[in-house]
Amino acid sequence: MKNYNKTFLILSMHALLYTGITSNAHAEQAGHNHQTEDAKHHSHQEHEHEHEHENESLEQYYSQQHNDKHDHADTHEHAHKQDSHNEHDDHKDHEDEHHHDNEHHHDESSTIPAALAKQVGIKTSSAGPVTLHHQTISYGTLTTAPEQLSHVRARFAGVIYSVKANIGDYVQQGDVLAEIESNESLKRYAILAPISGTIIQRHANAGEMTGEQELFSIARYDTLWAELKVFPAQKQKIKAGQEVHIVLANTTIAATINHLVPAGDNKPYVFARAEVSNTHGDLSPGLLVEGRITTETHTVNLAVANEAIQTLPDGTGVFVQQGDSYTFKPLQLGKTDGSFTEVLAGLHAGEHYVSQNSFLIKADILKAGAEHVH
Repeated sequence: MKNYNKTFLILSMHALLYTGITSNAHAEQAGHNHQTEDAKHHSHQEHEHEHEHENESLEQYYSQQHNDKHDHADTHEHAHKQDSHNEHDDHKDHEDEHHHDNEHHHDESSTIPAALAKQVGIKTSSAGPVTLHHQTISYGTLTTAPEQLSHVRARFAGVIYSVKANIGDYVQQGDVLAEIESNESLKRYAILAPISGTIIQRHANAGEMTGEQELFSIARYDTLWAELKVFPAQKQKIKAGQEVHIVLANTTIAATINHLVPAGDNKPYVFARAEVSNTHGDLSPGLLVEGRITTETHTVNLAVANEAIQTLPDGTGVFVQQGDSYTFKPLQLGKTDGSFTEVLAGLHAGEHYVSQNSFLIKADILKAGAEHVH
């Protein structure tokens, strides 16, 4: 009704301005005899309606027009709702069909631009032959070798005249540690460092008498030894010369089993001893370590890194790269050494598979699948 009133008012004002007649009766008559400029812009249908309703007022005419439009809108809206309802049913049927199809098919691939793959650390490797290293795990501690620890005493009893070294000092073999005045000869003699190393203990002060006590203890830590406990069930597999990886905290050090020695005191194990380099002084005696001793090796025709292996609805496998596309391939797997796993079927030599951060691609696929379901 608001639109009708506004239209009626505008048309009435135009009619008054055009004819110059202010009387309502004259305005009505002029509306039948003269065609205004604004009426020329009406549609052909509205023009025909104006002649069909010559005896009606403008108000009645536009009221009828308003009602006609309203009826047309209702009819259109009803038809639109019916069409929308039919489209909804069709769409629902399509979704049900699509959902049914998805029950039998999983899109297990992802497209990642090369720049983004590099940014997030996705790396690939070429599938091929690998030597598997089967390992036996043993535990122990780091120790100092007997030849690397020295306890220094005075050769002759006497009075300590001077001390030249302190705890923490690094001394070279032959350096003077202290001077002693002998009780018998009343002559001074020097105490020299028997080995190069760090002074870890000192029991010598000027003016004190020497006896049988240790005056200094010197240790060398540039080389340590890992003493790994080997129990009877493991002993047949472990022998001197085998490769071992010493693991402590976030560090892994490659070494070799030098020899096996009894633990003593009727203990049920032996020690597998491996020399460990410590040139930077980062390690210290007494640290607990894990030893991964390589007891068997053999080469397989095809293997993938364990870090690359992921599990999806289609099975266990790896992501194979082709350009920017990464597609999941289920694999039949064989033996593993903890770092690599043999591939029996599902992959060909030379194919590039994601060897690092493959879990990012798996997460992307699972996320896309979840969004598709919803």
